[in-house]
Amino acid sequence: MVQQVTNGIKISVKTNFEGKSHQNDSTYFSFSYSITIENQSNDSVQLMSRHWKIFDSLKNIEVVEGEGVIGKKPVIAPKKSYTYSSYCNLTSPIGSMKGFFNMINFTTTKSFRVHIPSFQMTAPAISN
Repeated sequence: MVQQVTNGIKISVKTNFEGKSHQNDSTYFSFSYSITIENQSNDSVQLMSRHWKIFDSLKNIEVVEGEGVIGKKPVIAPKKSYTYSSYCNLTSPIGSMKGFFNMINFTTTKSFRVHIPSFQMTAPAISN
């Protein structure tokens, strides 16, 4: 698990290799990840959008941006957390992701960025 705190918001990431699949003469390596957003501040915050850089050892960097996470814009009260899970398919058994969440502080009404630490995605056979 990797963790990072930015502006009182702690991000924790766990990853898991889900397996290999074949589609249209291509092989894909599937990884799931679970992200916990823990509000260690004294103010309620809302996650508004996300920005990812996905590194695949056999492809160029892919940038993914969008509103919320998994179709939601969660509000996280002080000392509470929100966890969600998603997945990523790579064309190689080795990759990584990093990025940030854009959030709003409800007390100050100011927007701020929370960094998502870089996390590795490596198929088990590669790490032996």
